Amino acid sequence: MFDNLSDKLELAFKDLSGQGRITELNIANSVKEIRRALVGADVNYKIAKEFTDKIKDKALGERNVLKSVSPGQLMVKIVQDELIELMGGQSVGINTTGTPGIILISGLQGSGKTTFTAKLAKYLKEKKSKTPLMVACDVYRPAAVDQLEVLGEQIKVPVYKNIESKDPVQIAEEAIKHAKGKYDVVIVDTAGRLAVDEAMMTEIGNIRDAIKPTETLFVVDSMTGQDAVNTAKAFNDQLNFDGVVLTKLDGDTRGGAALTIKYTVGKPIKFVSTGEKLDTIDVFHPDRMAQRILGMGDIVSFVEKAQEQFDEKEAERLEKRIRKNKYDFNDFKSQLKQIKRMGNIKDLMGMIPGMGKMVKNMDIDESAFGKVEAIIDSMTPHERENPQVLNTSRKNRIAKGSGRGIIEVNQFLKQFDYMRKMMHQMTKQGGQPGAGMATAKRGSRRKKRR
Repeated sequence: MFDNLSDKLELAFKDLSGQGRITELNIANSVKEIRRALVGADVNYKIAKEFTDKIKDKALGERNVLKSVSPGQLMVKIVQDELIELMGGQSVGINTTGTPGIILISGLQGSGKTTFTAKLAKYLKEKKSKTPLMVACDVYRPAAVDQLEVLGEQIKVPVYKNIESKDPVQIAEEAIKHAKGKYDVVIVDTAGRLAVDEAMMTEIGNIRDAIKPTETLFVVDSMTGQDAVNTAKAFNDQLNFDGVVLTKLDGDTRGGAALTIKYTVGKPIKFVSTGEKLDTIDVFHPDRMAQRILGMGDIVSFVEKAQEQFDEKEAERLEKRIRKNKYDFNDFKSQLKQIKRMGNIKDLMGMIPGMGKMVKNMDIDESAFGKVEAIIDSMTPHERENPQVLNTSRKNRIAKGSGRGIIEVNQFLKQFDYMRKMMHQMTKQGGQPGAGMATAKRGSRRKKRR
């Protein structure tokens, strides 16, 4: 997402690079290109014009103040500040207070409500130490209840259902009574429609009035662009929801919904979701999203994702093994699993400043992890612990067992040997692979205690 917008904004800033100072003429040219970029990203023209008018006024007001800053740098800073403001200014948490806290999920059919319900339950269980209960109130869509149950089994979160009832209000009320004293958060998944209609709005309104949720979230498919914003407005007029969830941000979307939904409905984006995996949910941070749009990466999110999967004791163990030059294939496979749990590799690389443009058009084959694991799994325990014993006969057996060619096996072993030597050399020179992240995690814990 936002790749096209990022490219066009970069071109707009290039018009100012190399120029000694900001003038009304070069500001006007850049602002015109920024407006075109926003409209191309499916931002409403009226909003794009108001946005760029603010940028123009700020740039003209600061052109004689910040003489030490280049025109291009100044414009990037102004656009970044305005993007952050447009998307809500700061992240907003979810309200789970209550006995139990009740979260009502609303939205159109196909927006990803049921999958998000499970993602949110997993997030609250694992990251907020909550005991959630999911409630199946979609009594219309075939297999909707079954889908929620399957997802519940995957994340080990129970699902309340009543297959004998076709009254979602009754089911929701029964679930709240059932949850008291057993669960501290109840997440109610409701039915959607193909379009906003009176029956749908009446039903979701009746559920809200009956259970009085502490939080009402509107889930919207970001692929629908400005239609997502219009649908959000219709729901907000009826429900007065508390926040928005943008799903399918990994799809071919131009980003207009993410940029303007807060401006249009006056409600914050609270979560963003990518893909079908149940750990692909993130709290929405306007400042981080603005940085990514402007090609600055998002190193804070990258470190947070790494820390979630990082085991400090494991890092210390690995460091000792590397120092003694005993790093083996078991250690390597363990690290591979941690990396895979962090998420899509291309997205992760895009969070690193300067890497976004480099990987944009790269075809990163994540199945390569599976190929490497197959090679390692075809080794005997003795071979995994002692890489040096791998002779031609053993390599041929491993190639057959893993279904890979001998050339591919030799290439991997050569790369592993080189990496192993480099890591050992780093520790001899005073570097500590993994120690930096360990320090970061300890620092993070100290901040939480304070």
